[in-house]
Formats: sequence, structure tokens, C-alpha cells
Amino acid sequence: MAGHRKHHLHTEDIENDPYSARRGFWWSHMLWLFYVQPQVFDRQQYQKFAPDLGRDRFYQWLDRYHLLLQVPLGVLLYAMGGWSFVLYGLAVRSVVLWHSTWLINSATHMTGYRSFDEVEDNSRNLWWAALLTYGEGWHNNHHAYPNVAKAGWQWWEIDSTWWVIKAMKSAGLAKKVVMPPAT
Repeated sequence: MAGHRKHHLHTEDIENDPYSARRGFWWSHMLWLFYVQPQVFDRQQYQKFAPDLGRDRFYQWLDRYHLLLQVPLGVLLYAMGGWSFVLYGLAVRSVVLWHSTWLINSATHMTGYRSFDEVEDNSRNLWWAALLTYGEGWHNNHHAYPNVAKAGWQWWEIDSTWWVIKAMKSAGLAKKVVMPPAT
């Protein structure tokens, strides 16, 4: 999350944006992960750019045990269908999730349309990336208003993450939901 916040502070800046698309598609897609950058992977950076998450016990716990949590899932998948379920439910699922997420760093900074031309970066809205990532592909909308929960602003911009947030808000499980400004 600290890297994401740095990306918003310094979008497209080759030195300060951890996954600047100006370094090319493959850099912004995944190569940035293979080059150790202290400013991206350092715990102190997490505290500086995401102090709210650094203080949250639940997120600390998830950060510490996220890999261990895959063990009970693997056991459950094995019980349900053997090794093929484990392979597809853990490995293939993770690779597809990673690449879908990384497409937001790469593809949506290179192609698509812009609803907010006043945003001074190359963020774009890309329908097929939005479908793969449950709405995150409406990236120009997100860059224009990064704190707004809803990424799809037009009726045809499918944003299933927003639908879940809206349901959680209705159930009283989400309280501080930031909405788009009235137009």
C-alpha cells in the first residue's frame, strides 16, 4: 500500500514512482518487483506513506502470516479434489491474480480513454482491465479521485468492487465510504 501511495504522489516520475510506466510496459507490469528498491520494500517507507495501515493490528497480522494462511486453504483444496485443485486453487490462481493486478500498473497507463484530462499523468480507463480486476481498470477515474471508493463512474463502467462496498455500507460494515463529488 505504501508503494501505491508513492505511485499517486509521484505518478510517472521515473525516480520516485516505484512502477513508472515511463520505464516501459514490462517495468511497470512486473520488473520493478525483481530489482530491490529500498524506497519501495522498506518497513520505514510503509510507516511513512501508509501509517494508518502500519498501526492496524489486522493488517499487521495479514502481512506477517499471509503465506501461512495458504496452508489451510491448500489442505481444504486437496481434500476437495486432490493435487489438481491445489495447483489451480493456489498456484494458477495466484499467478492470474498477480498479472491482473499488475496490468493496472502497466496497461492502464498506456492505453484506454481518459475521463479526466486534467489529471497530469498517463492514467487511462481500460474496460477489459476493469473486468479482470473488478473495477480497478477505471484507472483514470481513480487517479482523478484516489480516495473515492467508486472507480466506475458511468453506468456502463462495471465496478463490482463498488457493489461489494455498497452492500457492506448498507449492512453497516463499511462506515467511512468516500463518494464522488456531485457533478
